[in-house]
Amino acid sequence: MKKIILMLAMVATTIAANAQFDKGTRYFEGALNSINASFNGNEEFKFGAEVKFGYFISDCWMLNAHAGYVHHDRSINCCTLGAGTRYYLLQNGVYAELNVKGVFEPHHNDIMPGVELGYAFFINDKITIEPAIYYDQSFSNHKDYSTVGLKVGLGIYF
Repeated sequence: MKKIILMLAMVATTIAANAQFDKGTRYFEGALNSINASFNGNEEFKFGAEVKFGYFISDCWMLNAHAGYVHHDRSINCCTLGAGTRYYLLQNGVYAELNVKGVFEPHHNDIMPGVELGYAFFINDKITIEPAIYYDQSFSNHKDYSTVGLKVGLGIYF
């Protein structure tokens, strides 16, 4: 009986999630990233915050723009601006994203393509918690600036 109830709950969640990935849906996310959960060769501590706006151009395909702020342990602050595309793989919240962002620091500017894999866990029919793992590739200095990290976002689909 427990297995049947669990399966029905999973099916209901998938059906509710599916409606949010339709063409024309808008998306907003606020995320905290890199709270000592990222690694690159240049720093030990980093704190970042990001906002993302998206629009579903077709079912399961979203284009987005994002802006962020990062504070490094070197007492250097930087801003990021970027764009990307996200595809929801299984229509149950699992997604893959490709993006590119410009990183602007006082003594270092960079263009960083990235990849992200995450899951949109629906709290209700509009709001999600979205944990993700990401990788950003530095073109200027791979060893010191390419980053692997974790982030957690709060997404709103409307």
